[in-house]
Amino acid sequence: MTLIRPSTFFRRVNPRGAISDFVEVWRQAGRNRWRIAALSAASTGAIFSVMMQEGAIGPIPRPKIDYITVWDPHRTDAEIMASNIENQKRKERLAAEQARRDEEVRQIYKTIGRMSGMDVDAIERKAQADREAEARAKAAATQAAPKATVVSQ
Repeated sequence: MTLIRPSTFFRRVNPRGAISDFVEVWRQAGRNRWRIAALSAASTGAIFSVMMQEGAIGPIPRPKIDYITVWDPHRTDAEIMASNIENQKRKERLAAEQARRDEEVRQIYKTIGRMSGMDVDAIERKAQADREAEARAKAAATQAAPKATVVSQ
């Protein structure tokens, strides 16, 4: 059994039948057949002329890459460590500020919840229990994962 069979499509196509069908349609068009033919040729020509004008020649040129360097390439290790420490302090300050804002928002929501008649303390206990369960599950998954070994050469 072959995987690729010869196509039987062209055996069933008869060019004489296609030509006779075209002649029959041409006769049925009546007086408007020349107008229809001219309109069809004009619209086809317009579409192809637009396509020819938008053609590109050759392959697209590769983009030019500009490398932007922020740091002095001749920095010493001490300068690098000092900038890393400064950046870490800035990140910790921003994280503390964000935590303070998050706590303010949490207190606002608790106030709204109390005014709405909700038991916000029970909701907080349930949320805390959910967070602890998620942390335990994550820790168990981390411990169950195989440790990667580093082979030095």
